[in-house]
Order: sequence, then C-alpha cells, then structure tokens
Amino acid sequence: MITLLLADDDPDDRLLVEEALEEGGSEIQLRSVEDGEELVSYLLRRGRYADPALSPYPSLILLDLKMPRKDGHEALKEIKGDPRTRRIPVVVLTTSKAEEDVARAYDSGANSFVVKPTDFQTLVEVMKTMEGYWGKTVTLPPERNEAL
Repeated sequence: MITLLLADDDPDDRLLVEEALEEGGSEIQLRSVEDGEELVSYLLRRGRYADPALSPYPSLILLDLKMPRKDGHEALKEIKGDPRTRRIPVVVLTTSKAEEDVARAYDSGANSFVVKPTDFQTLVEVMKTMEGYWGKTVTLPPERNEAL
C-alpha cells in the first residue's frame, strides 16, 4: 500500500480526491495538507507532524500549484533541493494549463503534471490510473524509516 500526501488549499478539492480514491476502490492511504508550508513541515516531521505513526512518510506527493503561504512551485523546489526528500515522486495536480507552469514544474523536478479534471468520473479515472502506475507499475524509492 502506498501513502499519498495531497497538498491542496481547497477543502472541496481535497474531499473530491478522497472520494475519487474511495469510488475507485483504492487501497491508497491518503494524508493531506493545506499549503506548501505544511507540506514541508510534514516531510521534515516538524510540529504536529513529528509522530511518524500519525504522519507516515509518503510514497507519492500530489501537489497543487496555487496555494497560500508557500505555493506549489516554491514547495517543489524545496522538496527536490533537499537530499532527505528529493526522491519522493511529485505529481503536480492543478487547474493551471499555462505552459510556463508546466515548464517551471518540470524544471523544478516534478515527475508528472496533470490538469485537474472538471468532472468527478474523470477524476476517479485519473486516480485509478495514478494508483496503477505509481502503486503497481513503477518501483518507488524505499520508505524512509529512519528519523529525518
């Protein structure tokens, strides 16, 4: 089973991803944070994310770009620039279709860029595809069991 960490400031979008995973019969363990600051705190086990039992190390990150405090671009650059977190695959899942966002995300180390579907059934299919690829097809980096 993989642990998916969703970073998205929109509570409706977080709920839709959760429901899409459930609808698709997913076995993914979902955790979520509301912005880039929380994402980095989660990954580095800071504050309320210090307990690994409550905040398991993610196998994959789903990252929105447009977030307060620290946006997805800033968080991605920080994640991929840190040897403790750079191996975690990051899939950008955002409403942006802007070529500059796509290019900047890949330049910063994103593993994939997916535009958020506008309807629920398509989101269910995207989540199924993502789980199949990241959870069953590819070999993910080993989990970090040691303290960060």
